[in-house]
Amino acid sequence: MLWDAALRLGPGARVVEIGSHQGRSTTVLGIAARSVGATVVAVDPFVEGKLFGGTPTRQRFEKNVAAAGLSDVVELEAEYSTRLRRRWDKRIDLLYIDGKHDYWTYTDDMRWSAFLVPNGEILVHDAFSSIGVTLGVIAKVLCGNRYVYVDRAGSLARFRLAQPSWADRRRVLAEMPWFLRNVGIKVLLRLRLRSVARMFGHDSPYDPY
Repeated sequence: MLWDAALRLGPGARVVEIGSHQGRSTTVLGIAARSVGATVVAVDPFVEGKLFGGTPTRQRFEKNVAAAGLSDVVELEAEYSTRLRRRWDKRIDLLYIDGKHDYWTYTDDMRWSAFLVPNGEILVHDAFSSIGVTLGVIAKVLCGNRYVYVDRAGSLARFRLAQPSWADRRRVLAEMPWFLRNVGIKVLLRLRLRSVARMFGHDSPYDPY
């Protein structure tokens, strides 16, 4: 889905990726963007500590981008997305959100869509899987008037900047059983009830998505 979305862009287009970590998705976006003459802005603060990795993670990111030959395609903004947005003044053609997954950060990251071209696409990781992100989707997409839910690949959802119809809102509601299943499995795994999770088709010690 990342690859296809970038290939739909044209020369001079700009992709903004919020949350890059070690650069796997950045590389996918970057190679596709290069083939159509677009560029990628990767936004990640590389917070220090065990959870995020800090400087070592940034070094891996830079190494992976360079190894893919994308140093002239990918621009790194080592900053919190919520802070960078306040001084941003450039057009965005594709927005990919994979930052912090709490409700407040996700909904703030959706405000980057103010710079998105009309009918521009927004890709969101862990939609209908993360509680914080899904609550944000309910608040800003289901109950809002700016975004249309298009489809998803696994937990990567695609939205479009447009006025939603009731049919668009019903498609969001249709994903709620899948979301509840994912949350339920996560709870079962934390309770060490993997055998019960297996009854719901999840035979893995890891969270779904």
